[in-house]
Parts: sequence; structure tokens; C-alpha cells
Amino acid sequence: MAAGHLWSEDYFANRRRDVFSRAERGKVRQFALAQLALHGITTYMPIASEIHSAWAENFDELVDMTETSRRIGLRGYLGPAYRSGVHATTADGTRAVLFDEAEGLAGLHGAEKFLDYAASLADPLVTGVLLPCRIETLSEHLMRETARIAKESDAIVRLHCLQSPLEDGLLKQSTGRGVLELLESTGLFDTRLIIPHGVVVNATDPGALAPEGPLDLLARHNVSIVHCPLTSFRYQKQLVSFDRFRAAGVNMCLGTDSFPPDLVRGMDVGMHLARMVEGRPDAGSLADYFDAATVGGAQALGRADLGRLAPGMQADIAVVSLGHFGDGVIEDPLRTLMLNGTARQVTDTFVAGRPVVVGGTLPGVDLHALRAEGQLLFDQMRTAYSERDFRRREPDQLFPPAYQHARRPSPAAAR
Repeated sequence: MAAGHLWSEDYFANRRRDVFSRAERGKVRQFALAQLALHGITTYMPIASEIHSAWAENFDELVDMTETSRRIGLRGYLGPAYRSGVHATTADGTRAVLFDEAEGLAGLHGAEKFLDYAASLADPLVTGVLLPCRIETLSEHLMRETARIAKESDAIVRLHCLQSPLEDGLLKQSTGRGVLELLESTGLFDTRLIIPHGVVVNATDPGALAPEGPLDLLARHNVSIVHCPLTSFRYQKQLVSFDRFRAAGVNMCLGTDSFPPDLVRGMDVGMHLARMVEGRPDAGSLADYFDAATVGGAQALGRADLGRLAPGMQADIAVVSLGHFGDGVIEDPLRTLMLNGTARQVTDTFVAGRPVVVGGTLPGVDLHALRAEGQLLFDQMRTAYSERDFRRREPDQLFPPAYQHARRPSPAAAR
């Protein structure tokens, strides 16, 4: 994130607040879940939007999200995100992580409480997981406690790391160790660990496969990597490389991590990035990417009953239309979808055999009204960046239009 999009040191110390009320946060999450469903997602694990909160997520708002998820009918792996530090811009314009350990421990307590709450629901579509924020925003104590609770409860841990060269530098300042050393020493490698991105690992380096090298450690500890090609692409990054991670025995799965939550576009971009990295046209095969989006995700979750269509499976199904003239002629159906389509061609979905998306709609949800509410909340969120900015710049300075003298359309025009 750019410096102006982070908290300022003053905001951290004196002025931090929740941008949204609890009801508004619930509406933001309803908007996000509706988008996931309409793009054919049947199973999801949320990423936090903690920059807009007074600290991070809490137990109550995840309870609200759980109820929304159950009403829509998605399969959710849920828990409040928590952290003991936040990325901030200091008064002199440099970047730092500022810590509040009490907030981190309170967040962990809420996350542990949520594990019990999720179990008490006895709903097969709701599973409690531990979702600490980025590794450099966690104290070493919070990492150890996360690992302890995860092992005691057999809970999945999803931790953003191996996604930026900043991580090692910041962690060595705060703990004296880098990412891989901390995953080992805190016990996180001994949990059911899922790591999004992995883009800082260069699998073309011979040392990556050496004993105690990055790929060796990830494979040996059964870590799953969530490859998010669209997000990496937008931040001038790429996984180096999808094929080599798979060949090393690392379980690869696909995530969205951005808008639109379109795994079809994600697979298409991922395949092209893999070919560029490897320098050969047969790299990043469609079959391998589709497996990552289905059975790879199921393996990461420890669910042998997900990811495939076969007797005894959970009947999580997405139906995609190739009937529009713009889809062209059909060669291989999956390849035609990748080359010519997007996930917005999903017409129907089923989760555990029950309909969720029906004829391109979400029964019981007024999508026009939800989009209008989402636009208002987005404008509210956008405006709030100014009060956090270390220079207190206006939103149009922080988010300039594509053409510098163009006016941003009004919410009414967007609708």
C-alpha cells in the first residue's frame, strides 16, 4: 500500500476509530458474500479489512457475518482477524509497524471464543479457523499462542506471509528473525498452515529445494500456498513459479484476494504468468490450475469430500453458461471458458446440493438495493482515508482519476 493509504502515527496514537458501525460492517460483508456467490464461489475464507476498524475484527461482527453466510448458503471457514501491530506512516514519511500487544491478545481471545461458537452451531457449512493478519503485524508471543491454540483445537491457521520483501526486514527489527525462522520457532509450521501468495520464494533458485530451503520446508510441513494471480499481477509480482512449487510437493490452491472474485480470470492470468516465468508455452497447464482451484483448495482444508463431482461428495456445483454469442464456438468447454469467458457467466450454484445462485440471482437478496448501499459505504470508506493520511490529503489526491482533470462520477451516475 502507498504511504497515504496507511494509518499515520498520530492516527494510531490518538484518533483511531471504526469507520463503519456494526450494522454497516454487516452490510459490507453481505455485499462481499453476494459477489462471491454470484461469481461461482461455493467455499470461502474471508480476508480482513482491518484498516477501516479501530483495530481489527471482533467476535460480534464475525457472528453477524456467519448468520449472513448461512442465510445465503455458502460454506464458510470463519474467524475474526487479529493482530498486535499495524502498518503506519511515521511523521517523517517512513514506514513502520506500530504495536499494541493488548489489542493483539484481545483479538486472539475473540478468535478462540469464535472457534467454540462455530462448533456450537453444529452447522456443516460453518467451520471456525484462526485468521491472524500479516506475519509482520504479529508479535512473537501472538504467533506462539496462535500455534498453541491451533494445535489444541486442530484448527486451520491462515497467515499472510512470504508476500513481500518488507516482511523479513520488519520482523528482524522486532524479533531478530525472518519469516521462515519464525514459522519454525513459534510452532506455526506444526499447524494446519495455509499461506496466501508465496511470491517472495524464488523456486528457480537451486537453494529453494535444498534441505531447510523454502520449498523443502513448505512441502515437509504440508503447507498449502494460496496462489492469487490477479492480486500478484496488479502489484507487479508473480509466483516463481506455479509449476516448480507443485513439482516440489507443495499443495497449490487458488484464491481471489481482490475484486472481482473471479477465479476464471485468475486462472487465465496465472497460466500466462507461469508461461512468462518459465519461458515455455506449455507451463502452467489449464488442468493443473483447475485442480488448484478445486481439489487443491479441498486438500488445504482437509476435506476429501470437496473439490470433485463424484458419489459421496458434498455436491458443491457451479453451472456456467457458454450460450452467449460472445463466447464464440466451443472447442474444449473448459478451455473455451478460460479463453473467452469470466466467472460472471455462472448461472447457478449448489452448496451441499442446495441451490444458492438461481438463474443468475440470489433468492431473497435485492441486488439493486444492495449495490446502491454498497456504493454509499464505499464512498464513506474512501473519504475516511483522508483522516488517516499522514498529510491529511483529500480523497481525490489519494485516489486520483485515470485522467487527472476528470471528475469522479457521482454515486447516482454509478447506479
